Amino acid sequence: MKHAYVHGYDPRENIRLQDQASTLVELLHSDTFYPAGCQVLEAGCGVGSQTITLAANSPDAQFTSIDISAASVAEARQRIESAGHANVHFQQGDIFHLPFKAESFDHIFVCFVLEHLSNPVEALSTLKKFIRPGGTVTVIEGDHGSAYFHPDSATARQAIQCQVELQKRSGGNAMIGRELYPLLCQAEFAKVRVSPRMVYVDAGKPELVDGFTRKTFTAMIEGVRPSALAAGIIDQAAFDQGIRDLYRTAETDGVFCYTFFKAVAENQ
Repeated sequence: MKHAYVHGYDPRENIRLQDQASTLVELLHSDTFYPAGCQVLEAGCGVGSQTITLAANSPDAQFTSIDISAASVAEARQRIESAGHANVHFQQGDIFHLPFKAESFDHIFVCFVLEHLSNPVEALSTLKKFIRPGGTVTVIEGDHGSAYFHPDSATARQAIQCQVELQKRSGGNAMIGRELYPLLCQAEFAKVRVSPRMVYVDAGKPELVDGFTRKTFTAMIEGVRPSALAAGIIDQAAFDQGIRDLYRTAETDGVFCYTFFKAVAENQ
């Protein structure tokens, strides 16, 4: 069973995740709310980048946030405590071997997790057992195949493909966003609803130019440089030119687009 986190656990990656989460709060979570008193499982909380928003949006709901990495759980706990939220319980755990009883939760939230798994349908089916009848699962994923930009650049697209290929080799899928509907249907969820959430960036949105184009997407691609070169996927000159071209899209005449997909489905 293969599920490796291709981005690694370097402190720079933690900062990138924080930048991504803060930049995309409105886009991804404007409709993420849970009723008072309900029990919500956040499966794969990482360093708590999404947990902060979940806890703030639904202060009267109770969250159990788990992650396979003990270090990530410790950082997430510290972050939530520093933010003053008291409605989150953290514990280390593997999605495929959770200690909870069946139907323990009203809702489950999964964000940027399935992309790292070789068996996403199995993961969804496993999580489904913990949802009470009538409860929901919310899944958010990106899709690297949705990235396009101006000025266009073949080397920039080649650099992006390095991350796609590395994730594929580790058992994941960097283009899983487009597959959420069939994956949830295969896991036998009902009333599957998927909505695309496009990030469109130009110079008129300086906070997105910096927060998304530079610090989220380009930083993520730049971060796989050592692995891509070591694997012989690309040569150094081409990769570095691709990264320069991605940063070029953040200049005053540049444009960058990327689409996330958010799915909500029910357990009946």
